[in-house]
Amino acid sequence: MPADTKEILPGTLDLMVLKTLDTMGPMHGYGIAQRIVSISEGVLQLNQGSLYPALLRMEQRGWIRSQYGTSENNRQARFYSLTAAGRKRLTAETGNWMQMVAIMGRLLAADE
Repeated sequence: MPADTKEILPGTLDLMVLKTLDTMGPMHGYGIAQRIVSISEGVLQLNQGSLYPALLRMEQRGWIRSQYGTSENNRQARFYSLTAAGRKRLTAETGNWMQMVAIMGRLLAADE
């Protein structure tokens, strides 16, 4: 991994995937990964060994669903989309994450 890239923090991949699907609509796994890398301006890198198990886990929990379709390069691909339960989870996780960001901001800014 290049020195200027970062690993994804534990517990944040699900939120990133849910938000990506909420913003972009149905996407295949490679597209999801590329969107996250693009939004991070190349700082974050996703590997298939973490993305695809996360997609499977979220599908099993009912947060996303998948169906096969044809990708932009005319190949069969599994496309993932957000469910109602996934939208609810996204809202809850966004609130949790924003609260944690505020706490970390206060801790890092504290002089004592």
